[in-house]
Amino acid sequence: MVQGEFSLIEKYFSNPAQCRNSKHTVLGIGDDAAVISIPEGKQLVVTMDTLIADRHFPAVSYPADIAYKSLAVNVSDLAAMAATPAFFLLSLTLPEADEVFLNGFSKGLFSAADEFAISLVGGDTCKGPLSISIQASGFVAADRFVRRSGANIGDKIVVSGRLGAAALGLASMQKKVKLSVNQQHDCLSALNRPRPRLDLIDLLQKYASSAIDLSDGLVGDLGHILKQSSVGAVIDREKIPAYEGLYEHNMFDLCLTGGDDYQILFTVADKNLDFLLNSAQQAKLDLYVIGEIVEQGYFMNDHNQSIDLAKFRGFDHFAS
Repeated sequence: MVQGEFSLIEKYFSNPAQCRNSKHTVLGIGDDAAVISIPEGKQLVVTMDTLIADRHFPAVSYPADIAYKSLAVNVSDLAAMAATPAFFLLSLTLPEADEVFLNGFSKGLFSAADEFAISLVGGDTCKGPLSISIQASGFVAADRFVRRSGANIGDKIVVSGRLGAAALGLASMQKKVKLSVNQQHDCLSALNRPRPRLDLIDLLQKYASSAIDLSDGLVGDLGHILKQSSVGAVIDREKIPAYEGLYEHNMFDLCLTGGDDYQILFTVADKNLDFLLNSAQQAKLDLYVIGEIVEQGYFMNDHNQSIDLAKFRGFDHFAS
């Protein structure tokens, strides 16, 4: 028997264990709205993303993977601003009340929520083409958030991990490339279950002058920092931590424009670089210095050639 909206919410999205574990939720699922306490000395950081079937994820993806990714990409935005995740709202649109889908989706959602220490406090369900909207919120010490507009001339450009695996995984699903078994595992894991870099929050608060998470590709997302900071950049192709399989398949450009990496790209003052790298080493975190902020222009050094990156584009929903 097909269940109604409220019985579906009760069955799949009311999670008493999560409510008990939330330190900040005064009133959660079950009322017209949630009530949250904001800790003294903290500011609230809020983000929202919508993921649409066959636009942000293949419709044939496992429901648990769809849910995991939907939450992960929002939490990644919080991490980029050095905010600690706290709670989220979910709006789920479904073609039908498919309980097999909902069972897998809710398990993936709460698995991710437990991993990221974030609590579901409310939301909505309705009928229509499959899409997931999540509004996620977190806390940061007052005025310690990191924005895109803080890059300064002379700052070093740093990225937190290897790039291009998710885009290569998508290319594989689209039959554009044939991957080895190990590459298939690596790339589809990167595509379907990105890991927000919550382990970088403390370092970002201490050292980052600007930051952004890499959702739409290195070139496009760094371009947002440059535009909002009114500066330019030079990056070194040899220092970009590209996923190894990109070289084998002659698809290096995927680490520049492919997107879906969800690593953190950030800038740090040259005087603080050694402190950052030493702290990262002590925490067993790999960081890669790939370039420098300059007064103007946007270029990549590539085998003694200077390539104008202004001609490259990141992902754009409304680009032709």
